[in-house]
Amino acid sequence: QVQLVESGGGSVQAGGSLRLSCAASGRTFSRDGMGWFRRAPGKEREFVAAISWSGGRTYYADSVKGRFTISRNNAANTVYLQMNSLKPEDTAVYYCAADRPPASASVYSPGVYDYWGQGTQVTVSS
Repeated sequence: QVQLVESGGGSVQAGGSLRLSCAASGRTFSRDGMGWFRRAPGKEREFVAAISWSGGRTYYADSVKGRFTISRNNAANTVYLQMNSLKPEDTAVYYCAADRPPASASVYSPGVYDYWGQGTQVTVSS
């Protein structure tokens, strides 16, 4: 069974940091593009960050650029999202997703991803 399991969410004060992990199982994800999305209460799911299968290319939403860093460890079938300088507006459920090869034209669209995790809550208080 293919699974993506997120962890590392929690509650922090503004300015704090969290590191999210997404552990993949059930198949090898080393050739998949991986992405992070989030959904805040009352809002639609939005793109946060993505990384190519090799890790050589990364992509970020403007709202998190310079604060968040996406990375991956293919040997461990895991992708990470380091979140620094967190703001209350970062509060959301964060989801990781996998895009099977061949790589899709746009990493920003949730529709191109084939697998999704169940999400992990991140709450940032002011």
